[in-house]
Amino acid sequence: MKGRCSGILLHITSLPSPYGIGDLGPGAYRFAQFLQEARQRLWQVLPLNPTDPAFGNSPYSSASAFAGDPLFISPELMVGCGLLAPEEAKPPQSLPQGRADYDRARLYKERLLRLAYRTFCTAGSDPEYMRFCEENSYWLEDYALYKAIKAHYRGKAWNEWPPALRDRDASAIEEAKRSLGEAMEEERFREYLFFRQWFSLKRYCNERGISIIGDLPIYVNTDSVDVWRSPQIFKLDPDGRPCFVAGVPPDYFSSTGQLWGNPVYRWDVLKADGFGWWVERMRHSLRLFDVVRIDHFRGLVAYWEIPAHEKTAINGRWLKAPADDFLRTLQIHFPNLPIIAEDLGFIDPEVREIMSRYRIPGMKVLLFAFGEDNPQHPYLPHNYQRECVVYTGTHDNNTIRGWMEGEAKPAEVARLFRYLGRKVPLSEVHWELIRLAMLSVADMVLVPFQDLLGLGSEARMNHPSTSEGNWEWRLSEGQLDPALAGKLRDMTEVYNRT
Repeated sequence: MKGRCSGILLHITSLPSPYGIGDLGPGAYRFAQFLQEARQRLWQVLPLNPTDPAFGNSPYSSASAFAGDPLFISPELMVGCGLLAPEEAKPPQSLPQGRADYDRARLYKERLLRLAYRTFCTAGSDPEYMRFCEENSYWLEDYALYKAIKAHYRGKAWNEWPPALRDRDASAIEEAKRSLGEAMEEERFREYLFFRQWFSLKRYCNERGISIIGDLPIYVNTDSVDVWRSPQIFKLDPDGRPCFVAGVPPDYFSSTGQLWGNPVYRWDVLKADGFGWWVERMRHSLRLFDVVRIDHFRGLVAYWEIPAHEKTAINGRWLKAPADDFLRTLQIHFPNLPIIAEDLGFIDPEVREIMSRYRIPGMKVLLFAFGEDNPQHPYLPHNYQRECVVYTGTHDNNTIRGWMEGEAKPAEVARLFRYLGRKVPLSEVHWELIRLAMLSVADMVLVPFQDLLGLGSEARMNHPSTSEGNWEWRLSEGQLDPALAGKLRDMTEVYNRT
């Protein structure tokens, strides 16, 4: 993105929809219209990959770094293209509107997707579908096979499958393809629907001057098609179990650090292969999104490696990754590499140097700016440089109002009011922080929709290190208010971000 601009952070699950969870249907288009009315040029979403209830439905824990989540497929759009009859897609009243109900939405959509697949099969050959399968075969074939085998073995992780399948013995793989061909075809169909609906929405946004920012988690799950497909690029034992896992060391926030459990990369193998898997992944991401935010960017420079048997992250060690070689390779393949670095937490000078060298903008979070009496704090607006992205908060933070009501210490509130030059009523604080972000020199500003609405902690998206009750907040149809769009548009015009 060039020039001053601003936008909204809102995940697909948070959109209005009568099907228990946000999807790519009419609610998504109405939100895009809201962005256009408010003269916003950015829409940031979280990862679109399939989620798993075993991991709390976190979009950052997926069975695939390439596939899209069938939960996002819109039944209304399936009716529109003739795959479902209107009466088949009638949403039950039991599905909630105010929160995402993953379990019930998944169960309901499973039935609709099976009906749609049967209709699709009776309709005859579809050249668009055949083209999709051919163009995406580099990831789709293994993903469809992985899903079919996993279902056959009742959800067992791939490293618990029979050794011949676990180790991808050629004859065992061919036999699985023959016996599970129908299940594979249904998985391909679901991915086709997801990507058709996604690219239609993206095209709609792009035609209205709205760019999509997507999120790319640096690590993948052990039980994923990516690790099963390419075990040589991860530090695994002969049985496919991680020897070392990812996390971060102890810090001010946690005396034992964070033990994420994802397998770490064998960067030597990746480098010898020209970083082929990562190039493939980035190319795929840049088809999905206009800009990609890399979560835990510092792990591309140096990463915290923990022996897999450890119960905490304390006994890990820092190891360097070949950041220069990696980023140079990406820039060869993608000369105008549009990425944002998630550079929150402990970031050493080497990471800053790499970001500067490759002109990769980092993040500034306003809610973090008032924790100490330090006029040189890097998150205070007067210290920003142009090449950065300002957030009032992220999906991992409380909302502005929630922070004010339940987290901010009196000294932090006093510093905020001193910085603003006046005391501000609780009902106005969110607009004042949005204004601080908008008037700054930073090229890009992103505001969670919850902050735009001035909502409290009940609207928080995620509580890190907890596994229940996250990723559930949703907006209602009535909150896409023309008056709200007008107020945001006025501020956007005043600070020249249109």
